[in-house]
Amino acid sequence: MSELPTHLPDAIPAKVLWPVAVALRKRTLVSRWIDFQWEAASVDLDDEAADALEHTPTLTVEPITLDGDAACRWRGALMDLHPSEGEGYWLNLTSNAPCVFVMWRMEEGEALPRPSVVTASYNEAGRMLDAGDRVDRVPMPEAMQAALAAYTIKFYKPEVRKKVKRNDPFRDQGSARSGQVPAESGNELIVPPSSPAARGFGHG
Repeated sequence: MSELPTHLPDAIPAKVLWPVAVALRKRTLVSRWIDFQWEAASVDLDDEAADALEHTPTLTVEPITLDGDAACRWRGALMDLHPSEGEGYWLNLTSNAPCVFVMWRMEEGEALPRPSVVTASYNEAGRMLDAGDRVDRVPMPEAMQAALAAYTIKFYKPEVRKKVKRNDPFRDQGSARSGQVPAESGNELIVPPSSPAARGFGHG
């Protein structure tokens, strides 16, 4: 499972778990007040954890180095997809830079920060921020973008909104005379053509 499929099968369950590896970096700062700051650096699919997904992955950590900074990589984290977060996935995919959100904590007495929640939903990330949690975002890998887009197309349909011109008292009369039906927005997932998520799948 080196990469997620572009097309998800019709029989895909609504609840999906993606094992991921989360890297957090201890970034050096030039400041009078603090010497460093922890931040999420990357989220990648975890091949080894995927091979043993029938068992609950154990969260483990290993020290690494990123661009000369001390860092750590947590393995065994899970990123779950759920239809109730469809709007959040849609907002993410239709942005200019789809990303993965990582909520992490530094527990008292621990030397390393630990990822608590990994999500692709804008809405879930917003709720965590509103609750005062630390949430970082990192670029979403291309294979994950394509798979998330396919999942979102299957389980989420944006609301159809009527386009109403304001302050036009003759709009309804004009439509009735001409026999025109008020225009409505489409309900397909519209992904920017430049996004990797736009490649390799259709809206069927």
